[in-house]
Amino acid sequence: MADAQNGSLDNMNFKEAVCIDAGRIFDSCCDRDCLEDLRVYFCEEGQTLISAASSVKVKGAEVVDVTIDVTPVNLSHGFYSVDLNFYFVIDLDISNGPCSCPVDVRGIALYTKTVVLCGGEGNVKTFTSKDTEEAADVCCCRGNVSPTATVQVACPIPLAARIAPAGTVTDNLAAIPPCVLNFLGGCELSATDTGNAAYVTIGLFTVVQLIRQVQMLVPVYDFCIPEKQCEFTADTPCDVFRRIDFPTADFFPKGCPKSGCGCGSDRDEG
Repeated sequence: MADAQNGSLDNMNFKEAVCIDAGRIFDSCCDRDCLEDLRVYFCEEGQTLISAASSVKVKGAEVVDVTIDVTPVNLSHGFYSVDLNFYFVIDLDISNGPCSCPVDVRGIALYTKTVVLCGGEGNVKTFTSKDTEEAADVCCCRGNVSPTATVQVACPIPLAARIAPAGTVTDNLAAIPPCVLNFLGGCELSATDTGNAAYVTIGLFTVVQLIRQVQMLVPVYDFCIPEKQCEFTADTPCDVFRRIDFPTADFFPKGCPKSGCGCGSDRDEG
């Protein structure tokens, strides 16, 4: 199995062809979004601090949930609209003046986008025994002819933050899932349109896919039997630490490239 695991099947013997049920990616897209001036919502206590703040700095941003809705596009058979609602947890440092100590405040920001992808046409509904077990006493339409949408999100890049007068709230705060609110202790968000508000700019990389379960015929060479033996160790934490290579590179960082820092300071002056 070593050759197969390394990606080479030249020395493997073909055993049989088997039919498998697997998810086939019908269409996908990647995107780079610069989300400017997303309003951050806080609990009442956090909003009070924001209202009195003179400056703000964004420390971190994390996507904690994404809700996805897939609907067919009218007059375009096989195409689907994928509505994505992103929920961010934002960590900020705020201060009330030049000599004041920064205060940590956590809030929630929302972002919505829509993409259109080809998901193929399907006219059958799929029911599984799991559906029957979970809802045996409820008669409902669990089968689905639409493809399944998935979204992969890289760690957001916090770019900027600012304090500005609060405007009209356009985000649907009532749609925020409870699991997202739990990051703020489950409190009710303050949606004031007066006073100050915090706004952040975030860089976001995403990959969206439309997937259907299909039956495919694939060649089988052998079963995937692991060759690596499971190891048990009773080493102490210090024994494990002693086996770690000394991080020489961390103590001797690389210098600046000879071509300059890339900021334009090395250009010829005319």
